[in-house]
Amino acid sequence: MNYEAVLEELETLGKERTKKMYLSNGAREPLYGVATGVMKPIAKKIKIDQALAEELYATGNYDAMYFAGIIADPKAMTEADFERWMEGAYFYMLSDYVVAVTLSESDLAQDIADKWIASGDELRMSAGWSCYCWLLGNRKDHEFSESKISNMLKMVKTTIHDSPERTKSAMNNFLYTVGVSYLPLHEMAVETAKEVGIVEVKRENKKNSYLNASENIQKDIDKGRIGFKRKYVRC
Repeated sequence: MNYEAVLEELETLGKERTKKMYLSNGAREPLYGVATGVMKPIAKKIKIDQALAEELYATGNYDAMYFAGIIADPKAMTEADFERWMEGAYFYMLSDYVVAVTLSESDLAQDIADKWIASGDELRMSAGWSCYCWLLGNRKDHEFSESKISNMLKMVKTTIHDSPERTKSAMNNFLYTVGVSYLPLHEMAVETAKEVGIVEVKRENKKNSYLNASENIQKDIDKGRIGFKRKYVRC
């Protein structure tokens, strides 16, 4: 399938209600409003195709950009490729659920995520923290430096409440993910989450969100889900 054929197929799958929901979360035209689940049959036909993924991502169409993440070959992407994708990620659903997810399957993941976390740019920081969430929730514990993750928890404790809004949300999710999916620092994450308390995230034209990592970690402790790892990151 070429990219025109993929765009045509995506357009037929679009729903006005889904489109409105994406727009309300920060997406912008062009987009069709395709639910991510219904993209799977097209992805199965194409499998992995980096050249096609690049063409689709470059369209600026939100649905095509999301689909590009599903068929991309992260191991074939360079740091420059990820930077280019990040440049095109104009809101959090792209930075955190397309770019960060794709990056998490690359061998460059931690190096690039570290740079983004240190960048001072809201969506880059958000993507960097989100990438660690995808990594910790999928890869084995021994693949991470315990001292590094410990330092990241300390950074969350001291900076989360003063961070940009989307970054706050990703940092809170990192705190939760360490508490649930990274056993060596489970106790530290539980304590840090208690000290952080409720995180208020301001949202344009919507009510503010109030995030509570401590409460969410406790729910997973009660369900016996500590140590949980996802089998796959991408759908």
